[in-house]
Amino acid sequence: MDKSKQYKIFSDPVHGFISIPKGIILKLIDHAYVQRLRRIRQLGLGYLVFPAAEHSRFSHAIGALELGQRVLKNLREKDTTISDAEINGTLIAILLHDVGHGPFSHTLEHSLIHDFNHEMMSLRIMEELNNEFDGALTVAIEIFTDQYPKKFLHQLISSQLDIDRLDYLKRDSFFTGVSEGSVGINRILKTMRVFNGNVVIEKKGIYAIENYILSRRLMYMQVYLHKTVLSADSLIKKIIQRANFLVKQGEPLPIPSISLDYFLKRKPSAKKQITAPMLEKYMDLDDHDIYTCIKQWSKSDDPILADLSTRFLNRKLFATTFIQKKNLKVQVDQAVSKTKSYLKKSGFPSDDVSASFYIDHDQSYSEAYKYEHESIWILDDDDKAIEFSKAADTKHIIALTKPVVKPYIVHLKEVQLG
Repeated sequence: MDKSKQYKIFSDPVHGFISIPKGIILKLIDHAYVQRLRRIRQLGLGYLVFPAAEHSRFSHAIGALELGQRVLKNLREKDTTISDAEINGTLIAILLHDVGHGPFSHTLEHSLIHDFNHEMMSLRIMEELNNEFDGALTVAIEIFTDQYPKKFLHQLISSQLDIDRLDYLKRDSFFTGVSEGSVGINRILKTMRVFNGNVVIEKKGIYAIENYILSRRLMYMQVYLHKTVLSADSLIKKIIQRANFLVKQGEPLPIPSISLDYFLKRKPSAKKQITAPMLEKYMDLDDHDIYTCIKQWSKSDDPILADLSTRFLNRKLFATTFIQKKNLKVQVDQAVSKTKSYLKKSGFPSDDVSASFYIDHDQSYSEAYKYEHESIWILDDDDKAIEFSKAADTKHIIALTKPVVKPYIVHLKEVQLG
């Protein structure tokens, strides 16, 4: 039999040709739930800063799947016992790990459903698919939820050094052009081993891990928490908040997306469970729903919603000002006062509620490496596993374990903060 007919080939600019075995995995890739990921940007609104960052959650899922195939093949070659069912289950879990993301990935994650995160939806989707495929995802769900006896399989999906991170760092670095984020993936995968039931890195891979941790720090600073990305995220959240406000006030608001209409008017919560209607509407929702509504709202009779929407469409974004935590309250009060004055001068409603849609404050948080609760382990020459920060030759790794917290205010560019 021609082996090429047993696989489907994807061409990926990051990992090259990717061979996907025909069967349950390919059926899942072709499923509407996974195809939906083509319509969700991996970096949310990052494309407003990095013009080529148009890649999707789908390309990330396929890339992670390829890295999963490589590392499982490598672990088998190093005499790790992994059955075909475990291979399949791990690959399915890797493929579907991000299937629960909503529009613009993380950007609106907490804006549409209360008491919610995308991992909850990923699990709910996997359970739905398991019913549809007659239990074929049972092992994958056990691995995904860390209920499977072989803990190292879950570590490949979720840990300080998982397949998800290895792909998105390399992929996001490629599409943003931020070369500092590039990771030596192949060396890391080749030096992975299973030791006492856990994933470890052989000593010869220690410098690749050092580069990986540094790359995470740089990508967070230069891409994920870029000040303009933060302002864009804030603006689109304010648009959704204003739409919610108008719906709550009983104002007539056209919502061209049936799915978004459901979330704005029902305001569902996932605290008890993700219901079937919630799942159905969520699976109909993608970036295009949000764009369609924002284009419609740019012509709204509500001056604030129209202004915010027009700003977003034309990339007239807010400014982001990083501040000292001790100055936060003073600076926020100053921003509110100046924003109200500007709105009044410009003919907009200028009360406290109206001004709140033009001001936001939060703090960016990044932690390149957590070593206290979930560590990366290096296997030394004496067959002993040593936590990475203790095994590394350089002292700056300890510095990279400290979280970087930067409070900031998002405000109108026309409003200068002192």
